[in-house]
Amino acid sequence: LYIAILASILSIIIYWPIRDRYRVRNLNGKHVFITGCDTGLGNSLAKWLDKKGFCVIAACTTEKGSHQLRLCSSLSLKTVNLNLADSNSISRAVQFVTEQTAGKGLFGLVSNAEGTAPVGPTDWLRIEDFHSVLDVSLLGLIEITLKLLPLLKKAEGRVVNLINAKGLMAFVGGGYSLSKWGMEAFSDTLRIELQHFGVKVSIVEHGFFKAEVVNSDIIEKYLFKLWNRLTPEIRDSYGEKYFVE
Repeated sequence: LYIAILASILSIIIYWPIRDRYRVRNLNGKHVFITGCDTGLGNSLAKWLDKKGFCVIAACTTEKGSHQLRLCSSLSLKTVNLNLADSNSISRAVQFVTEQTAGKGLFGLVSNAEGTAPVGPTDWLRIEDFHSVLDVSLLGLIEITLKLLPLLKKAEGRVVNLINAKGLMAFVGGGYSLSKWGMEAFSDTLRIELQHFGVKVSIVEHGFFKAEVVNSDIIEKYLFKLWNRLTPEIRDSYGEKYFVE
């Protein structure tokens, strides 16, 4: 037992100096672009990296989100409006990042945005319900990553895709879980392909955050909306009892 404890202590003593060698140094001038910064995890990360000294470029979906973030950040933090479901909006954001990095390349891309997710049985849904999630959380993520790859390669930077672990449990119909599994596959493939260019690709599977807890009233509202638009045939096949339960 004593030998095991001693070995553990020695391992920790050896580990800390090694770990410190991999910390990022000289943060000044290193640009990090983060999506989904209006609230929640993206918002907190933008503030934290800003305090650490990174040059943060935060993408928000609304002008209100951008304004509030700038109010509680340093002058070096920049914001840009971004709709990941709109290719033109993505192109404008990429152009903004290109101008801000001024030939230095992009040190980090953190993808955090999520699309809306109707909850319900699969045959209650329409294809647009899947698009509302996939166009943002998967296809939008892929498009902006592809367009930023030249900047990432130039700086030998890193891609970090934040994936809510609850999306990896396929227990409900809709595009939410599909987008998360797709992000995993895209990230794993990209990691292998970009090793040659010195670009690192990471997945962070995070858990629940207070800001992300879905209100039961919102879920109920989605269900009522889906139920009310069903054809009589589908509604009768499930029955009122199924919906109530």
